[in-house]
Amino acid sequence: MMTEAERASYDVETADAAAIAGRRGKGVFHIDTLGCQMNVHDSERIAGVLEADGYVPATEEQVASRDLDLIVLNTCAVRENATEKMYGTVGRYNRVKLHRPNLQIAVGGCMAQIDRRKIADKAPWVSAVFGTKNLDSLPRLLDQNRATGKPQVEVTDALEHMPSDLPAARASRVSSWVAISVGCNNTCTFCIVPTTRGKERDRRPGDILDEIRRCVAGGAKEITLLGQNVNSFGYGIGDRYAFSKLLRACGEIEGLERVRFTSPHPAAFTDDVIAAMAETPNVMHQLHFPLQSGSDRILKAMRRSYRSARFLDILGRIRAAMPDAQISTDVIVGFPGETEEDFQATLDVMREARFSSAFMFIYSPRPGTPAAAMEQLPHDVVQERFERLVALQERITEENLATFEGRDVEVMVTGQQGKKDSDTHRVTGREKTGVLVHIGVPEGEPTPRIGDFVTATVTHAGRHNLIADPDPRKGQTYHVRH
Repeated sequence: MMTEAERASYDVETADAAAIAGRRGKGVFHIDTLGCQMNVHDSERIAGVLEADGYVPATEEQVASRDLDLIVLNTCAVRENATEKMYGTVGRYNRVKLHRPNLQIAVGGCMAQIDRRKIADKAPWVSAVFGTKNLDSLPRLLDQNRATGKPQVEVTDALEHMPSDLPAARASRVSSWVAISVGCNNTCTFCIVPTTRGKERDRRPGDILDEIRRCVAGGAKEITLLGQNVNSFGYGIGDRYAFSKLLRACGEIEGLERVRFTSPHPAAFTDDVIAAMAETPNVMHQLHFPLQSGSDRILKAMRRSYRSARFLDILGRIRAAMPDAQISTDVIVGFPGETEEDFQATLDVMREARFSSAFMFIYSPRPGTPAAAMEQLPHDVVQERFERLVALQERITEENLATFEGRDVEVMVTGQQGKKDSDTHRVTGREKTGVLVHIGVPEGEPTPRIGDFVTATVTHAGRHNLIADPDPRKGQTYHVRH
């Protein structure tokens, strides 16, 4: 681990946090975030709302020692074990509260949106429960809890204003999340997102671009556009080219080096979006492209509006335009009714698609979704299929990473890996297509800072990342751009 002096010079965010250590304001808070990137974005908004109300973010030391006045748990509801995980975490917080009676505990996010009053009934030590659509209510609920001593619950179904309208305390100054929409209009039978997030609602393009410019002015070099289905952006107003226009507009923002986005829906991934990715220099050739299943019968049961042949055709057009693209995916194993033949179809598509990586899940029934009422498969059958899928993808991932050996990659530094030892110390970050790279700093060279760009020769491919320990004496590349 770095010393405090090293960290202060290395990471400006930590330096800022250290500067306010000792000040408690209305209270020192820590946010524990579970789930997807949209939850990470929401947590930045929650932090912004709290700071605007006089709360102070905790330093790493305060989190470690539990020297806290407020803990906020931002929950996820995508998996079946979400409820168990939430109550287990809240129970651990209660043990902290036994030693700090004035500690307030708040629960927000998707599980709060679903369970509402049940959380306060089962965990009466919780001070406030708030949903995905009323992040700005938290300070008021905490005040009311202090005044009454009773749990406060406020979960609204209607989205009155976009979370992006709220102040944000960014977790990183060099990489920023920017939401372009919230909610989803798809009706996938396995998914609970429409229940927790509601129907899709898009932001105005001008507002999005203004936020991106503010991020860049504050030091951001990379932004990720967020949405449950980013490439349906603009469909509600009849503009099917709105997302590709937005990508191209990002290319005109001075100082913005990298643009990424997540997640698109395959059915809406049109040729204009492919062209915008390929032709806009700062849009990275990284794509998360959720398959879910390779069986057409299961895709129909999931209400996914494409079939395997169409999916592979779109994938082929993407790779023809961007041969270097690194494409990841999502796959669900054991969806109700899945046969061995269906599963073999998924393996066949995975072999042909050769994704750079995959998020693979055992089907998890979510209350209120149509698939939850279908006949479920035996766990041992699903587990065995899951293990076969993972083994296949692990092999493909390793083979893909091995193709990087000997190539030069440009990495934006986001952190430092491990300790400095007698041989090398490393910085870490992602190259242009999103692959994680650990770079050894040659002897005598200064350590690159967060936000610097390092071009280095890949010397070794791991199972899930790359190692670049270049030796300039051997003609291997090492160059830092600030």
